Amino acid sequence: MTFPDLGRSVPLAPPLHTTSVFAIPDLDALDAIYNGEAPGFIYARDGNPNVQHLADVLTRLARGKWGVVTASGMGATSAALLAVASAGSRIVASNQLYGRTAKLLRAEFGRFGVTTTFVDTFDLDATRAALAEGPAAALVVETISNPLCRVADVPALVDLAHRAGAKLIVDNTFATPVLYRPHDAGADLVIESLTKLIGGHSDVTLGFLSGIDPTAFPAVSSLVSTWGLTANAFECWLTLRGAETLDLRVRAATANAARLADWLAVQPGVSRVVYPGREDHPDHALAARVLPAGQGNMLCFELAGGRAAVNHFMRAAPGIPFCPSLGHTTTTCSHPDTTSHRYESAAEKARQGITAGLVRLSVGCEPFDVLLAEMTKGLK
Repeated sequence: MTFPDLGRSVPLAPPLHTTSVFAIPDLDALDAIYNGEAPGFIYARDGNPNVQHLADVLTRLARGKWGVVTASGMGATSAALLAVASAGSRIVASNQLYGRTAKLLRAEFGRFGVTTTFVDTFDLDATRAALAEGPAAALVVETISNPLCRVADVPALVDLAHRAGAKLIVDNTFATPVLYRPHDAGADLVIESLTKLIGGHSDVTLGFLSGIDPTAFPAVSSLVSTWGLTANAFECWLTLRGAETLDLRVRAATANAARLADWLAVQPGVSRVVYPGREDHPDHALAARVLPAGQGNMLCFELAGGRAAVNHFMRAAPGIPFCPSLGHTTTTCSHPDTTSHRYESAAEKARQGITAGLVRLSVGCEPFDVLLAEMTKGLK
């Protein structure tokens, strides 16, 4: 095989490597790659230049010691749990996790003999007590919870987890490394759903897992390959472009969200606004300390008219599309009751405050006057 000679020129944009397998000159070269004595790739499930490039970029951004890109955010969550748990292990987890993460712990890991104790991790005494009930492999939390934007006291949770001999796993998707870096506080494993803000354009499905213990990397890398959690080269190539504008997009979207939350709070028909940057949020003081650069682009508001009012909003404001994801360049909405927490019981939804009238907004970085005009249509 021969390729064009680029001479002394270097592509400004990274090349895309779509190959599923790499040619190797001989057995000695193969051994050197497998043994880590020389750079190189063999089979795409085990490694690809685009996948590795993105992992390197995000590892630096997260301030981790290693990082792996996975085929989805749930792939990263699965990899984190597989890295710490086995049959007979116990996990302690926030009782306000993303619905599919809670389902993964209850249903999937549960059938392999892993038990999960769900606890209010915003109550440090309750968390301490849950960790003290017996050995725990890990404590699992979200920096900003989905959907009601509760803020975790990550430094305190690191201390509680480590005193109990457990790893702290933090899903940092809502904050991104722009607003918070859990590794700086000592979190062992950090998850990012790249599908969301880091990808930023709703055209990839990827996840990322980083860690601070270098000795854990070989096992994690192996299980990502063995369990088929490997990322796609093209989507990694796209996400590298998203990562270049991440800081600008997150800061602009965060500024929009803060303004919009205050505007929503005085609108007729809106019975509740949930945003950590507002003084009426239960974690406002903590959010100011943990997230001093901004409290993120995610917020919720509740319409007094319930499901009917939500349907009216969605139909009247087509410029704010209803799509059950987040992190797009422009503002989108979702409905936790029927999407992210659809399979939770009515009692569980009531406990968390997820009602038929609750709308979750992923605020984008469009001009604020454009956003406000569309929101006004929906609330008329």
